[in-house]
Amino acid sequence: MLEIIMAGFGGQGVMSMGQLITYSGMIEDKEVSWMPSYGPEMRGGTANCTVVVSENPIGSPVVTEPDVVIAMNLPSLDKFESQVKPGGVLIVNSSLIERKCERDDITVLEVPANDIANDLGSGKVANMVVLGSLIAQTNVVTKESVIGALKKVLPEHRHNLIPLNEQAIDKGSEFAK
Repeated sequence: MLEIIMAGFGGQGVMSMGQLITYSGMIEDKEVSWMPSYGPEMRGGTANCTVVVSENPIGSPVVTEPDVVIAMNLPSLDKFESQVKPGGVLIVNSSLIERKCERDDITVLEVPANDIANDLGSGKVANMVVLGSLIAQTNVVTKESVIGALKKVLPEHRHNLIPLNEQAIDKGSEFAK
């Protein structure tokens, strides 16, 4: 079982990332849960979601000590860094977060997600860069399942965005390795 908290501000694609992992887990016949949490505003406010992916039934979607935390902005790092389980993984969007992690009992992966996304031509795929890093670090789901999920989740007239998303996932995965 892998328990993940993803957090950032509204508009960074935190919820989409969580939904894609959840949908990908379903494609792979895994047990999944996805629980969103929004701040007072949608775009620009705080947003986080909890995702659990398991081979066995999930007793509760509530996660208090996640295996992985993804922090897309500084308030998210400040809030969730202490919650990562010892031996767990903290993925930090180092494009927007200059502060270093204060813990030495976890694996910290600093991913310049926005910089990589901008190099690909669209800052909107920073979440996919981070998703690629997550997949490379944890093998929670496969890239193929994520691409399959994108094909089902995106409306047909947005399928032209799938190659860019796949490039972003690949770049994030390469960075994590």
